[in-house]
Amino acid sequence: MTLALPKQALPPQPTAVPAAGLRATARIVARSDDGSGTTRLPVLDGDGPLALRRIRAHGDQARVCVVGAMSAPLGGDRLRIEATAEAGSALHITAAAATVALPGRTGEPATYDVHLTVGDGARLDWLPEPLISAAGSDLRMTTTVELAPTARLVLREEQVLGRSGEQTGTLRSRLTVRRAGRTLLDQETAYGPGVPGWDTPAVLGGHRAVGQLLVVDRQEESGPPEVRLLGAEAGERSADGAGQGVLAPLAGDAVLATALAPDALRLRRLLDEAARGAAAG
Repeated sequence: MTLALPKQALPPQPTAVPAAGLRATARIVARSDDGSGTTRLPVLDGDGPLALRRIRAHGDQARVCVVGAMSAPLGGDRLRIEATAEAGSALHITAAAATVALPGRTGEPATYDVHLTVGDGARLDWLPEPLISAAGSDLRMTTTVELAPTARLVLREEQVLGRSGEQTGTLRSRLTVRRAGRTLLDQETAYGPGVPGWDTPAVLGGHRAVGQLLVVDRQEESGPPEVRLLGAEAGERSADGAGQGVLAPLAGDAVLATALAPDALRLRRLLDEAARGAAAG
């Protein structure tokens, strides 16, 4: 005789939670074609949100555009770009749009690492669009550049603290540039909630866009430019809300411009002025 036992409800099973954040690495390698004098791209490997597109070359310079294939970086994401300009090559890297750091499902910070290597006689232009730190986000960004003794570099970095009408997230950024193994520039900045004094007159003074332009080029005959304030070309003054900046020489045939502005548009104007000043020597 078989007894039918009442069915017992099974305890609820926990829903599988995906690992926090995604991992993605994009790789670019530029190589000089000795036969034609142009630059080839033997490696152009995008990953995840980091899609890479080859765009029309300019002279002997290969050009690559980074396209955001999805929203990133979010909290917990680990993103990385590795770009190498081998000896004698010329590489220009830009972006299709601004990068927006957003909060994720967890409280973990996101990381965005950029590693650039430039060989002897090579030139690399790293000119992305601005990075926007949205409210609630937490991003740790590092940019590391390794230059050979005769390498040339143009590097622009722009950061906007918060979208229109919102507070900023937390943004920590470090830029390290080494030439022939010796440190040329190593600086770290931090803004947003939890960072003491970041919005005081001693740091940003109420501005919400900050950027810099670094030019490393051996032009021993012309010599480095003199220290100059930015914004003077248009007769602008900080009191007019146009921002302010300075262009100054560094050791090792390099110049660095640092600028603050109320928004990304006025920041770009200051850095464009710095680029013209650096080119004039």
